[in-house]
Amino acid sequence: MAINPAAGTGTGQLKWINLRSSTRVNNGMENAKPEVTGSSSAEFAALLQELALQNASGNPGSSAASLDSSALSGLLWQQLGGMDEAYNTISGEITETRPTDYEELIQSASAKYGVPVDLIKAVIDTESSFNPNVVSSAGAKGLMQLMDGTANGLGVSDPFDPAQSIDGGVRYLSYQLKRYNGQENMALAAYNAGPGRVNKLGVSTDLELLANLSQLPKETQAYISKIERARAKYAV
Repeated sequence: MAINPAAGTGTGQLKWINLRSSTRVNNGMENAKPEVTGSSSAEFAALLQELALQNASGNPGSSAASLDSSALSGLLWQQLGGMDEAYNTISGEITETRPTDYEELIQSASAKYGVPVDLIKAVIDTESSFNPNVVSSAGAKGLMQLMDGTANGLGVSDPFDPAQSIDGGVRYLSYQLKRYNGQENMALAAYNAGPGRVNKLGVSTDLELLANLSQLPKETQAYISKIERARAKYAV
């Protein structure tokens, strides 16, 4: 996906294209699951390193774009290890939030992956305004705006399905939170611009990130601010 395609930051408002009518065409792939490869952890680490280098030298993309590679499909999430366990060191969780149309799915994903409910709602709001059928100009789809390659790697066969989109997107976000030791702004920057861009800054905390925020694309700077405002909206 392009950087924060649903929020429309940057020089102009990106337009969403609704490619799916109210009647979903069943192409027989809804229940398809990505094939799990036998790649080792070392191969996985090498792929991540290569991808990080590519991101550091290329154009920024959002969360899913940073992992949108056929070589990673069916490999990324099988190799993470322990990612189905909740990440319990995230601080500042708001336990009660303003309800949405996808409350049960969000609460379930929060409990499963240890990501605060208000943060999940803020990301969905910023990415898609809670419209499950949107497609960005870059091809990102659904509530959490997953690119096809990343969706496949997450086991998401239908990115327009709210249940799959929320579970996959929150799982991806939890991976970024784990990568950056619970530093939420760093995780959000990686979700939006790709971890390669964040790693290139050489920072390890949110405070250090904010001090160097001007080195990230303006779209990512705006994205972090938009998430913060949206998060406050859902806290009660």
